[in-house]
Amino acid sequence: MAPARRASTVTIWHNPKCATSRKVLALIRAQGIAPTVVEYLKNPPSAAEIRTMLKDMGIAPRGLLRRRGTPYDELGLDSPKWADADLIAAMARHPILIERPVVRTRKGAPCAGRRIG
Repeated sequence: MAPARRASTVTIWHNPKCATSRKVLALIRAQGIAPTVVEYLKNPPSAAEIRTMLKDMGIAPRGLLRRRGTPYDELGLDSPKWADADLIAAMARHPILIERPVVRTRKGAPCAGRRIG
């Protein structure tokens, strides 16, 4: 029998086309949690939301950047000339640059779909 669903204390920035994102969402739901699902490509986070997430995660913007399948190279984001604010603005303009999924729990300890650090 499936576990009873608990009130949403989890938010996931989700891309349904991403296998990792689908797996993480399934794991959350298997724990009986009905997360708030934000399809971030359809409803991109603002620069302020990205800054908050980065601060909560304790990582720099480069730690949340995705390269494969994105305009990362086209935009020249590998250059050290880009300040953190520039990288955050790029993610806000091109949300596909955000490594997914990003999960926020009630404890406020978010994590990304890959190992950080």
